[in-house]
Amino acid sequence: MYVFKFGGASVKDAEAVKNVAGILSGFRKDQLVIVISAMGKTTNALEKVVNAYMEQHPSVDENLKEVKEFHFKIMKELGFSETDPVWAEVNNSFVEIEWVLEEKPQREYNFCYDQIVSQGEMLSTKIISAYLNSIGVKNKFLDVRDVLQTDDTFREARINWELSERLICQKVNEILRSDNFIITQGFIGITSENYTTTLGREGSDYTAAIFSYCLNAKEMMVWKDVPGVMSADPKFSDEAVKLDQISYHDAIELTYYGATVIHPKTIKPLENKNIPLRVRSFKAPQEKGTSIGNYSATKPLVPCFIFKSNQILLSISAPDFSFIAEDNLCRLFGVFADKKIKVNLMQNSAISFSVCLDNDPFKLPGLIAELKKEFTVLYNDNLRLITVRHYYPSTIDQLMKGKDILVEQRSRQTAQLVMRENAA
Repeated sequence: MYVFKFGGASVKDAEAVKNVAGILSGFRKDQLVIVISAMGKTTNALEKVVNAYMEQHPSVDENLKEVKEFHFKIMKELGFSETDPVWAEVNNSFVEIEWVLEEKPQREYNFCYDQIVSQGEMLSTKIISAYLNSIGVKNKFLDVRDVLQTDDTFREARINWELSERLICQKVNEILRSDNFIITQGFIGITSENYTTTLGREGSDYTAAIFSYCLNAKEMMVWKDVPGVMSADPKFSDEAVKLDQISYHDAIELTYYGATVIHPKTIKPLENKNIPLRVRSFKAPQEKGTSIGNYSATKPLVPCFIFKSNQILLSISAPDFSFIAEDNLCRLFGVFADKKIKVNLMQNSAISFSVCLDNDPFKLPGLIAELKKEFTVLYNDNLRLITVRHYYPSTIDQLMKGKDILVEQRSRQTAQLVMRENAA
């Protein structure tokens, strides 16, 4: 049994959906759990709906209309009409969004976000499941919320592993007794009170890893628009090469530092059961891609670059210029944890502590306000963080040449540079 994951780019339009159908047709003899993301940029589009709703901006209706038109256009191009049952099913997803929008916001941003944005995955899987069945690629639709239980940490929900594993094994094995393919959603789960949650941006990889772990999958496959895991994002480097194999350890390090090809939480569940992960191209499905597994080394062993834009560097110090000692650090990390802030890089001196963070407009103002209750806070924004694994000194020297570097850190395997965004 295999677990497949198809991201938004692989199902961005009708032709892409047909391409996915072609790939799946080659696996008819296998049992597959197929995890699918929202179509194209739907998550971004629904985030605009959420933001307009929370601000009570009149653009909310127009924003939702665009999402509707996008999906109904794809359905028409796939051969569906308004008389097909799936048309009503898709419309029901939009009705659920409209129910939320009818009332003024009663709950916090993250809660409203999850109730609205989660519908992107419901829309894509309803359409794709119906299309596959219409062309003879038989499958069963599974609402992942029937099996994936989480806590109520909205936008970054934590899995109830024991309950989810029991529900997944029970439901999936029941379906697979009569059908080989299951279509389900990535990114979303549900609380014990039946509120929808999301697992964090790009969380569909993590969903697939959860299914792989619970079902003891033979292999998990992620289908991307790149040949495999690259040594750098081709958008930033024309010297990027494909990595043929990556050790679990290196994969965890790369995702921790921000490599976007795999969600950071994906690797550990797979490593715990020694389940290999293969990253393949939906544009060239005949190619083998990249294998991530229990390897002693990554091959080829070349410098790997991770570029993170839109960074902010906070410099935190005590108002009386006293040392940043253990008690201060304890309070600082308590604030980061409370505000659910991921620190991308940190550095401390005798009287200051600096952290590089994603410049999140919804989290940063609250963080800075909280820190200013006890500390002096200065910041630089419009920055880029570059992380290099398996670096050569000459590589870093070349990266730094002519750049305005604010922070530089090096260990034996990893180097990190914080620089002005327009300096690279």
